[in-house]
Amino acid sequence: MKTTSAKICKPVGIAALIVSGAVLLTACGSGSGQKTRLGGGMIGATQKSNASAPLIAALDGGVIGRDAGLAIGRADRQRALEAEYRALEAAPGGQPVVWEGSAVSGSVVSAAPYQVGSQNCRQYSHTVTIKGKQSVERGAACRNADGSWTPLN
Repeated sequence: MKTTSAKICKPVGIAALIVSGAVLLTACGSGSGQKTRLGGGMIGATQKSNASAPLIAALDGGVIGRDAGLAIGRADRQRALEAEYRALEAAPGGQPVVWEGSAVSGSVVSAAPYQVGSQNCRQYSHTVTIKGKQSVERGAACRNADGSWTPLN
């Protein structure tokens, strides 16, 4: 997926700019075959400010929201959804974005982007591990002009 500096530098507000910068810096710092970790650090700071809330809300609960039997707390669900966004937005195809919560962890792996009309879309899987038991959900989403991702379902 190509992004241009013109798209990134649109006046979208300082909070959105900070989140975008954090996502791009994380993508630049991750080499091929490496796992990208989520939890604490710079991403934790953006979660506290709720700057990414509109982008996360557009995922409509993500693929983990479809599993009614998946009992995870609000903070852990936020980490999971942030990982879904980062995997869709910035991670190279096949590279896991790993997140860790209080008693739960997971990883999101997106495939290479493909075009549907004028939108970039990606398929992805999200594996959540609770007390040693794994649950895998799969989905696809397309990127909107504002940087949010809309699930295809």
